Amino acid sequence: MAGGKGGMSFHGMDFSVLGIVASLLFIVVLALRGWHIILIAPMAVIVTALFSGMEIVPLLTGPYMKGFVNYASKFYLVFLAASIFGKVMEDSGAARSIALGILKLIGRGSQYNVLLAVAAITLALTFGGVSLFVVIFAVIPIARPLFRELNVPWHLFIAAFMFGMGSITMTMIPGTPSIINIMPTKYMASSTVSAPVLGLLGAVVLVVFNLWYLRIALRRAVEKGEGFHAHAGIPETEGQPQEVPLVWLCLLPPATLIVLLNVVKLDVLVAMTAATGVCIALFWTRYANLLETLNRGAVNTVVPIVNTCADVGYGMSIAATTGFQSVSAWLLSLPGHPIISLSIATNIMAAISGSASGGLGIIMETIVPKYLALGLSPDLVHRISVMSAGAFDALPHNGVVITSLAVTGLTHSNAYRHIWWGHVVATTIALLLVIPVGILLYR
Repeated sequence: MAGGKGGMSFHGMDFSVLGIVASLLFIVVLALRGWHIILIAPMAVIVTALFSGMEIVPLLTGPYMKGFVNYASKFYLVFLAASIFGKVMEDSGAARSIALGILKLIGRGSQYNVLLAVAAITLALTFGGVSLFVVIFAVIPIARPLFRELNVPWHLFIAAFMFGMGSITMTMIPGTPSIINIMPTKYMASSTVSAPVLGLLGAVVLVVFNLWYLRIALRRAVEKGEGFHAHAGIPETEGQPQEVPLVWLCLLPPATLIVLLNVVKLDVLVAMTAATGVCIALFWTRYANLLETLNRGAVNTVVPIVNTCADVGYGMSIAATTGFQSVSAWLLSLPGHPIISLSIATNIMAAISGSASGGLGIIMETIVPKYLALGLSPDLVHRISVMSAGAFDALPHNGVVITSLAVTGLTHSNAYRHIWWGHVVATTIALLLVIPVGILLYR
């Protein structure tokens, strides 16, 4: 590779490419040591600048802040609306009512049933629009007594929870109101139901794999003699059971969101706001302090959106280097259908940023226009890029991974393997099957 303007070369190796690798390692190592991405991201930009022979301040105030601000301008209101909707569902008891209804339907007759119930509860809540950062707080108080009652090893909670929370409702099921599934619609002529056959095929693969994995993981834990108290490291927080509203009423707000978004085709902000209004109207008397609920929902927006903006800003700084141009050219020149290299690129950026939304935002801003110019179907690009963003995003430095383990009292050493197999490996297998089908369907 030849060093371009602002870059340096040494024996044919562009230092800028080394800088990308070095900054990635920098982010991963510091994230695992507890450093926050808001602090790490600009520091990683400095590492990138040093290797690429670029001036630090212009790189920070230019590409980094441009990526940061552009992402915020496109998605801040979406994050805000989603966070408030999740909070009104939580504080009204609607999320808990839906969870208990699913638990009653599936039953608690066996350890395996409990795992399935946790997965189904999480899947229903996330598909209904409840934020990933909110849903765990609704599920834990329901799951812990059941795990204790049937002596299910607590570390298996993560396996069931990630099955329901992860790629199925985040990237695969057509019409899901997740931020990841909405993002591409802001950049190209696609919709939340783009390439439905591919999404459903990926979902089936993920479900089959995780049903198998849950059974295998449970059997191995039982064979080792593990019970509930194995790794159950958080204090007891369950109080007395609280009265919850009727489950059919609780289904109306998420149903409103899904119908308005996918059938009526309203903008996601309008759909989210309408669903929030329906929830408040139905459960007005159940809020101890509605203003506090709304305020808390709004405040809960800050960390997720700023985290993602920092990720995207870092990615835009990477995109400004000669090394990125070399890597992009290499990806575009790979043999085979270009959708394969797009999937690889998206996985790489999601892994680097430790964020599905961050990695996808980088790809949408920098690479996708080049692939659309090749004549690829926007629907195919939408579904494959979204699914790819939700595969290697869940590496150990991912924010949701770190938060979920911390809240449950588990650690990377005793529970991360469930995330690796149930999310990363399962989604990768789904992509290996879905991409060839997509190439055939979207010639």
